Amino acid sequence: MADVCGQVLLGSGLTVLSHPLMYIKVLIQVGHEPLPPTLGRNLFGRQVYQLPGLFAYAKHIIGIDGRAGLFKGLGPRLCAGTIGTVVHSKVVQKCQEQGTPQILGGQQKEKESSLQQVVNETTREMVARSCATIVTHPFHVITLRCMVQFIGRETKYRRVFIFLCFLFPSGLIPRLLGDVLSLWICNLLAHLINTYSCSEQMSHTGEIKNCSQAMTGFFASMLTYPFVLVSNIMAVNNCGLAGGRAPYALKYHTWLDCWKHLSREGNMSRGNSLFFRKLPAGKTYAVDQKRFF
Repeated sequence: MADVCGQVLLGSGLTVLSHPLMYIKVLIQVGHEPLPPTLGRNLFGRQVYQLPGLFAYAKHIIGIDGRAGLFKGLGPRLCAGTIGTVVHSKVVQKCQEQGTPQILGGQQKEKESSLQQVVNETTREMVARSCATIVTHPFHVITLRCMVQFIGRETKYRRVFIFLCFLFPSGLIPRLLGDVLSLWICNLLAHLINTYSCSEQMSHTGEIKNCSQAMTGFFASMLTYPFVLVSNIMAVNNCGLAGGRAPYALKYHTWLDCWKHLSREGNMSRGNSLFFRKLPAGKTYAVDQKRFF
């Protein structure tokens, strides 16, 4: 119980610190570009038009809602984190109890191969994460909708999210698929790297394994980012908020429709980077309407 409380406190602290970053990313993901591009230079020194980055976007939000405006949606997100941590811990514990090897003649069964062990551990983690995601997804949807209210200045989800949080499964399937794919890619790649590049005789083996886990985690998150983007867009699509309808998005019947539309437009990485945001090719910008065409 103490470990779970510690995880909840640590997770809550990280959530508060990272919330402004997520807030800005979500607004960019749904296509809200309130500031005109500026002429800057890319990494090669060439002049290009760039969209406002993290700090310019944050300054814009602060100018309208103050510093507290950067924390819209924090309440339901903290609820999701707390409940998700508890559910994840309980499911992992249950899976470990069911998977405890039996004792035969005073001897344990032979140890599993390293690959089989990775598969078993990843499977348990997949089940635990999926359960936590399913239980907390309504809070996640409310978090996103609280953020997107900034676009149309609505207040629909300000105080009643507790009573509405179990009504919105939007975007759950791509979110689950992204989580599962990211987990398997990360763990299997890390296993391959650790197996064929490290040996027990090598020094700093632990540091190398930690580094490989971090690198494969980053690589997996990059590959599965389109699932995150589609999930977040579907969570606010056609929900009665300005940020969930035209000109920001079409009305999508399924998440596959959203995926196909973003893919055709070449927007599958929208919001993935908050720095050096190059103006999309073929797009023009109307300053008076503050949106792209």
